[in-house]
Amino acid sequence: MRPVSQRGGRLVHIAGRVTGRDKHVQVETGRTLAGIGLFEDLDEATRHRLESRCTWRRYTSGETVLERGSESREVLFIIHGVVNILNFSLSGREVAYATLRAGDCVGELAAIDGQPRSASVVAAEKTLVAVLTSQEFLAVLKEHGAVTFKVLQRLTSMVRMGDVRIMEFSTLAATQRVYAEILRMAEPDAAVPGRWVIHPLPPLREIAGRISTTRETVARALSLLYPTGMVRRRGKSLYILDRDKLEETLATLQQEGGGHHHV
Repeated sequence: MRPVSQRGGRLVHIAGRVTGRDKHVQVETGRTLAGIGLFEDLDEATRHRLESRCTWRRYTSGETVLERGSESREVLFIIHGVVNILNFSLSGREVAYATLRAGDCVGELAAIDGQPRSASVVAAEKTLVAVLTSQEFLAVLKEHGAVTFKVLQRLTSMVRMGDVRIMEFSTLAATQRVYAEILRMAEPDAAVPGRWVIHPLPPLREIAGRISTTRETVARALSLLYPTGMVRRRGKSLYILDRDKLEETLATLQQEGGGHHHV
């Protein structure tokens, strides 16, 4: 049992060696939920109350945060770091659903419907999460309509993205899905107006997992773009120099090929 001290009538755990089931649980000081999108409309006092109810956990790259099929109902809020939402086919091939970063959350589905986890969550780098029990999370939804509305927006976005993925798998060839995915991942480059960037560019196997293809196919599709001047790879970043042209190229490929070959 870890030692404690008494401060102002409150028991405070003193950091010590943690083993077994609690190896990820640490007492964190100076941690805040201020950067979490779901809570941005809460006043400071309410947010601080939630912070006091959180458990704080650290994960290293490659470590499982949540496991598919588990019965846990906690909701995790990413304070810093990156996690991947994953599943695996019967043959063992990794299928990546999404990548989540600081400010996002994961686990709300199980908290709401009480069902087992539908996917695994794996840390892609050193990651710190704040954890609320399902009871605490549901209480927040009942008490704060602004948070509930943001959750509804998240769920709606998941449904829409699922529709997009189904359509792409049904109508696009693998190379076309690569182009569609990098267009979806790119964000405006604050340094250069009109330029878009993916930073950091995820490992190609992760992109492949999202669109149900192979790492080699992703590499080949990108190599076809480099000579055109539409994209440029520099370090850990992929720059889209001419987004309009890339969108036109994707549309042309769809019209010419119908999307049902080279998968």
